[in-house]
Amino acid sequence: MEYDARLIANIVLDEAESQGHPLSNLALQKVMFFCHAWHLVDTGKPLIKHEFEAWQHGPVLQFIYRQFKESESRPIRTRAKKLNPLNGRHEVAQGEIDSSTRARIRKVVGFYGRLEPWDLVDLSHVEGGPWHSVWNNAQRVNPGMKISHNAIREFYSSAMEGRPIQ
Repeated sequence: MEYDARLIANIVLDEAESQGHPLSNLALQKVMFFCHAWHLVDTGKPLIKHEFEAWQHGPVLQFIYRQFKESESRPIRTRAKKLNPLNGRHEVAQGEIDSSTRARIRKVVGFYGRLEPWDLVDLSHVEGGPWHSVWNNAQRVNPGMKISHNAIREFYSSAMEGRPIQ
């Protein structure tokens, strides 16, 4: 099942805080990307229904970036919100995910969430990877450069074959 990125962002933020590694916006974007990549590798299906974009510092979900932009490089203390069409209010994005998906997110956050944000950027910039391929095939910088789910799955399936998350 594909999930709304705001729900996944909130789960990642909650998990990172519970593990003692609160995330900045930059780190959140990369950890979410790696959660998405591992989910694609393990299930063949996207975790997040939205596509990441290739930005200068790696993969980004633009609307998630905007939600947390005010945090700058500080740990994010708020949660992503979405409009409730029934009452017209912006409310914290909530929802249920299956236990295997939650366990996978927990493992990915445990592994990547403890790394420094710029180390996460370096990992997302790996030569030949999906970000690198999109970013380096453009004639000019274009924040709308989409990174396809297929490109992520294909690259990380071969790159991560036989390498479980510790």
